[in-house]
Amino acid sequence: MQQATDFREESLTLKALIKDLDDAGFEAVTQFKDWTINDVFRHLHFWNKAVMVASQGEEAFGEFFKGVGAHMAKGGSLPEYEKQYLDGLSGGALRAAWSDLVDETAEAYTAMDPSARVPWAGPSMSARSSISARQMETWAHGQEVFDALGADREEHDRIRNIVVLGVNTFGWTFKVRNEAPPEPMPYVELVAPSGELWTYGDRQEDNIIRGDAVDFARVVTQTRNIADTDLTVIGDPAEIWMSKAQCFAGAANPPPAKGSRFKAA
Repeated sequence: MQQATDFREESLTLKALIKDLDDAGFEAVTQFKDWTINDVFRHLHFWNKAVMVASQGEEAFGEFFKGVGAHMAKGGSLPEYEKQYLDGLSGGALRAAWSDLVDETAEAYTAMDPSARVPWAGPSMSARSSISARQMETWAHGQEVFDALGADREEHDRIRNIVVLGVNTFGWTFKVRNEAPPEPMPYVELVAPSGELWTYGDRQEDNIIRGDAVDFARVVTQTRNIADTDLTVIGDPAEIWMSKAQCFAGAANPPPAKGSRFKAA
């Protein structure tokens, strides 16, 4: 399954960024909810573990997820639970464990039928969607690490998986907020890192999002405010969507405030 390869490649890009980071460096605070780099990698590692367990079926995943649900029901936070579950794993040891599990996860999903259903916290997903979501999370949370370390990421056309996820969750953005989606769905026209043109939906010059695919991915993953990108957004439905786009599961989340997410000097 190509998406499993893309997940692994995305993870390798992030691994290269932190390969020389010492344990103290993992305590650097990012612009995402004041998470440290340790928090980010514990989060990625925990949910990579979750997706591995999900590949084993509903019973295994249900047992795994019970602890998360109970912790959150008592008002706990995800970073707290993830740190507890992983016995405080941090720094270089966390990097090694995360990297090893990335390889195992990619290998497991490469062998799966892309259309096979796997359980999740919400509705079940196809194996393809499940591993694409792991790529999205790796790319999105990787952004705060690149930003915190003042580094630029070399982007590749595998970002298309994230773009497609963003387009496909147009309705979800509004459903999670108990709102009716604006109509019609905007036309999306994006330039890939390779220069290829990607288009989605019915062409409309008065209801369109046009620009860099990376900028679009940053907006739908909420790693940048729409005002901090060079996307052209025309029409009420397009403007409303881009003001709150959310391609990930969970409760409704507001996008970052304008100017709050950027590459550190």
